[in-house]
Amino acid sequence: MIREQATDKRTLKTIHHSADLIVTGGGLSGVCCAITAARAGIRVILVQDRPVLGGNSSSEVRLWVLGATSHMGNNNRWAREGGVIDELLLENLYRNPEGNPLILDTILLEKVVLEPNITLLLNTAVYEVEKSALDTISGLKAFCSQNSTVYALVAPLFCDASGDGIVGFQAGAAFRMGAENQQEFGEKFAPTAEYGELLGHSLYFYTKDTGRPVRFVPPAYALDDITKIPRYRRFNAQEYGCQLWWIEYGGRLDTVHDTETIKWELWKVVYGVWNYIKNSGQFPEAETMTLEWVGQIPGKRESRRFEGDYMLRQQDIVEQRMHPDAVAFGGWSIDLHPADGIFSEKPGCNQWHSKGIYQIPYRCLYSRNISNLFLAGRIISASHVAFGSSRVMATGAHVAQAVGMAAALCTHNDLLPHDLTEPEHLITLQKELLKTGQHIPGVTLQDTNDLAQTANLSISSEFILNELPPNGPLLPLLQSAAQMLPLPVGTVPQMTAFVTAERETTLTVELRRSSKSYNHTPDVTLETLTLALQKGKQEVELVFNSQMDEPGYVFVTFLKNEHIQLQYSALRVTGVLSVFNKINPAVSNYGKQEPTEDIGVDTFEFWCPERRPAGQNIALRITPGIQLFGSENVRNGVQRPTNQPNAWVANIEDQNPTLTLSWPTQQQISRVELRFDTDFDHPLESVIMIHPETVAPFCVQEYELCNDRQERIFRQSHNHQTSNTIRFDKPVETNSLTIHLKKKNAGETDFAPAALMEIRCYER
Repeated sequence: MIREQATDKRTLKTIHHSADLIVTGGGLSGVCCAITAARAGIRVILVQDRPVLGGNSSSEVRLWVLGATSHMGNNNRWAREGGVIDELLLENLYRNPEGNPLILDTILLEKVVLEPNITLLLNTAVYEVEKSALDTISGLKAFCSQNSTVYALVAPLFCDASGDGIVGFQAGAAFRMGAENQQEFGEKFAPTAEYGELLGHSLYFYTKDTGRPVRFVPPAYALDDITKIPRYRRFNAQEYGCQLWWIEYGGRLDTVHDTETIKWELWKVVYGVWNYIKNSGQFPEAETMTLEWVGQIPGKRESRRFEGDYMLRQQDIVEQRMHPDAVAFGGWSIDLHPADGIFSEKPGCNQWHSKGIYQIPYRCLYSRNISNLFLAGRIISASHVAFGSSRVMATGAHVAQAVGMAAALCTHNDLLPHDLTEPEHLITLQKELLKTGQHIPGVTLQDTNDLAQTANLSISSEFILNELPPNGPLLPLLQSAAQMLPLPVGTVPQMTAFVTAERETTLTVELRRSSKSYNHTPDVTLETLTLALQKGKQEVELVFNSQMDEPGYVFVTFLKNEHIQLQYSALRVTGVLSVFNKINPAVSNYGKQEPTEDIGVDTFEFWCPERRPAGQNIALRITPGIQLFGSENVRNGVQRPTNQPNAWVANIEDQNPTLTLSWPTQQQISRVELRFDTDFDHPLESVIMIHPETVAPFCVQEYELCNDRQERIFRQSHNHQTSNTIRFDKPVETNSLTIHLKKKNAGETDFAPAALMEIRCYER
């Protein structure tokens, strides 16, 4: 029994915590920052004001996680973000291909609580910042309403990943809210006042079919006139959740302090929309449907943006400008919305894509005037226009991983965030990020501690691309199709395609490539072949005379012709892909991007892959065969296809693919790092989308490691991740290390040869 006498006043219970880094905000950015920092060896406190992690991706909001892949609707090939966010999305694919947001909650919580260096505080809101100097934060105070406890949190370094920037705001960090004018950064897409300066919030609902009639009586506050929504005819009984992202409001208000007002307006809209679907008589299929879930908190898009030593801007995205301090990348379109949201007469969004992914510099990731404050998520240093691209969750998470690693380096070397801009520190930061699977465009891993760099490599076989056999479907050429092929410097090989014509007609084949070798936008036409076809099935010779002056991908492009069927192949190969000039309205892709005025973006065509199980390669015979899948790729410092496949791929017939590293003397190996192909072209949307598999078809699921006596020292039988780290309790003494890849059983219609992207070995 507890009994206390009456008293004047009581204070709340206070618990003190200290760490090396305090991360405020448990969205995907905060989670990835905290995990990265913790794995790099520093103590982290992760403070989240909600009961679950994930922010806008959590079951509280239910927005799908997207980034540079953009629903596979742009020209950013193999552009899914790497590192921790890749690990989380692959785990979600493995456990949750149906896209249940509750399962994603459990995955995020599990990944955080399994890290011994992370102290997690849920339902805990930061409410006060303490400072030891004008430019230095010394601590935070936070309150948990669930246990009525105050937390006093102390650390030398802080990361604000809170979305609204609660720590940066209270600390006095310079910030902006709203849109810059065109003159400040020379951004031609800077919005006018009529379009609005802020993006609003969204709130979603889920439905289910009960199998029996269900009536719906709307609450009194439901929107009573659906025609107040100019796009009301877009509503239907099939779409739900974040498919209705355009249920948006609040861009004319203060998106920080008016959030509750915005939420109420969104509730009115949601219940008014459902009343319209249920009771208007326009949707008889809704008779047996009911509301299963309505969001309780809105998903925020934009509020404060904090100023770093550099502000990302439109030109960085469109021109793909290179930065010496690049630590991450983006690739979502510049995606701005009308401030009036769902009540606007304008389209729900205005997306403009670049021709490829772009670098994000480290100078955007810390406050310019608060010396120990990192920035992560949507509040990084970016203009309103650039924010339209960098704000999406997968990009924010990828950026936050750079912050986590930077914080670890600062801790280990007694540095502050700005200090890492020194060249020697930046090189270290980039190297440590690449070692964790972070992809930085244009930057390769150079690690002198990696024993694989000095090993002699031998392999059981090497794939040579001399044929994509004609054993797949025969499909009509209703839209232009292209086969992407990696080529070295030199003459373009000769090819044979397999077609069937329903009558005499003409086939036009164009050989294209990108104007930038690291892009995958086929904006340069090298040659055009016009070929007469006879009626019936036939082989068509493609004789090209072009030269490749640098390594890169070519697009063997077959222009649409409804009278032709193109033969496809069941063979899928790492770094080889078919793409199509098709439409994807979800990302403003209508086959070609054509700005009607000079807004500082490019005109170009979209060439995008089909989702599996579709999307087979175009059957081709290739002479001479393409030899770019050799063993040296496993140590070239690139862990995904870029302008080349960057993978060792075994021969299709190789029943026991092996790669051996050997040294002239005994080595002591304590750790081995492996990278597998988990199809970085696939976005792995976390909710709504149902995926056809739980493991990427290219991924090696079973493998073994053997020493120089061919004794098995490690076995993995259920791999589904890109990155595998093998740590030995006792160092393995050996002068060779052999990895045996268990070949995936070839199916009748779909198979891929075994591939390995990278292997690294360390003494410690």
